[in-house]
Amino acid sequence: MARKSQSARSGGDGPRDGKSNRDRIIGAFVALLGERSFEEIGFGDIAARSGIALTECRAEFVSTMRVLAAHIEAVDRQVLAGGDADMADEPPRERLFDVLMRRLELLAPQRAAVRSLIRSACRNPTLALALNGLAVRSQQWMLTAAGIDSAGPRGLMRAQGLALLFADVLRTFVRDEEEGLARTMAALDRALARGQTWSNLFDDLCRLVPPMCCPGTRRRAPRQEADEEPAAA
Repeated sequence: MARKSQSARSGGDGPRDGKSNRDRIIGAFVALLGERSFEEIGFGDIAARSGIALTECRAEFVSTMRVLAAHIEAVDRQVLAGGDADMADEPPRERLFDVLMRRLELLAPQRAAVRSLIRSACRNPTLALALNGLAVRSQQWMLTAAGIDSAGPRGLMRAQGLALLFADVLRTFVRDEEEGLARTMAALDRALARGQTWSNLFDDLCRLVPPMCCPGTRRRAPRQEADEEPAAA
């Protein structure tokens, strides 16, 4: 049999839909994740679904976890680009609610993939730990988008708390088929209310102990509005 040319083996002249190889690989991965578990997806599957040669897949990503990380980063950028200037004067909790709802609306077409990932994480502690790291980094950006400080040790704790709260909301989100995501909105509102309570308790504790025990904290004036603190810590 005659040997195929390199261009034939690599799928012709390249993408014809205007998307980059990177975007097509991510899209194929998300589509596959909606059909099977994370552990069952390999680059052979991604290459077949995307039409991108394995050599090009390797040039873009070294692992499926990196593909997932790139997808999460892409969602981050979409959320950050969709900011509403009219929310600037709202309390922090309302701003954070708006940011996270934008994220959930972007994820709505990928609900099956989110559901699959949650199931895999429940079975695989190593995957769950890796996902938590990605989620914390992502939620630091969400806090920043809401105008809430996410820097330093306190910011990291806020992001970790918010990542856990958001993960809980996702369990409602994957079952919420309503167009307006009413159940998800209610779950998010309750979660942020809980987060605000714990945030205030944490700040009260840090005011009672020496500053060296709570790095990155600063004393606040005794009387402030409750809504001046972030919703999750």
